[in-house]
Amino acid sequence: MTETKIAVVTGAARGIGAATARRLAQEGFAVAVCDLDEAACAETVQAIEDGGGRALAVGVDVSDTAQVTAAFEKIVAELGRPQVLVNNAGILRDNLLFKMTDDDWDAVMDVHLRGAFLMSRAAQKHMTEMGWGRIVNLSSVSALGNRGQANYSAAKAGLQGFTKTLAIELGRFGVTVNAIAPGFIVTEMTAATAARMGTDFEEFQKAAAQQIPVRRVGRPEDIAGTVAFLVGEDASFISGQVIYVAGGPRG
Repeated sequence: MTETKIAVVTGAARGIGAATARRLAQEGFAVAVCDLDEAACAETVQAIEDGGGRALAVGVDVSDTAQVTAAFEKIVAELGRPQVLVNNAGILRDNLLFKMTDDDWDAVMDVHLRGAFLMSRAAQKHMTEMGWGRIVNLSSVSALGNRGQANYSAAKAGLQGFTKTLAIELGRFGVTVNAIAPGFIVTEMTAATAARMGTDFEEFQKAAAQQIPVRRVGRPEDIAGTVAFLVGEDASFISGQVIYVAGGPRG
């Protein structure tokens, strides 16, 4: 592994992505903070720099090939060649199947699956040439099925198959590929779900916690800590796995 460690985190303007970017900076990585809106990355970048780390805001639509190519050119030029990629970018377009539109389906597939594909294809070139790399894909407990999320569940399940296949293909080059499947995590996304259901967010969290064996909801930092483990040397013999970080047994 090279002396300067570079990590790329998508969807890093807020929530799990922001927490992951901050944690990787604490672990000594220079971090490319990627999001659809480059300006939205400022807070995460500032937090990293205030902590003595190095970060670069990168605006990129992960589902657009040209933008992904341009993003990696910028990252390599300004930070260096990346050894770590965290595919976290995601969106929700929830609806029951009979109400779900073509656009609802396509948008979710494009960001989650096509986005992970394009970002991973671009990143693996550098990782395989360096002989060391870590890719972590964000799946979800929704991969097991969740009412009103046929698109999201299918995309998150697809990421698990994608993860296992990349682990087989890239292992010989010193690259591990794993997935994390979070349970209920307190983010703007889960807050939006509560709002859409007409439920107070605090009450929504309390109800969720009662269904979780450890009796609490998750925080973005719970996922960031798992990412930090998977990209470290202690996890060098772990690849092709899906880790459910959900406060209890899932999967």
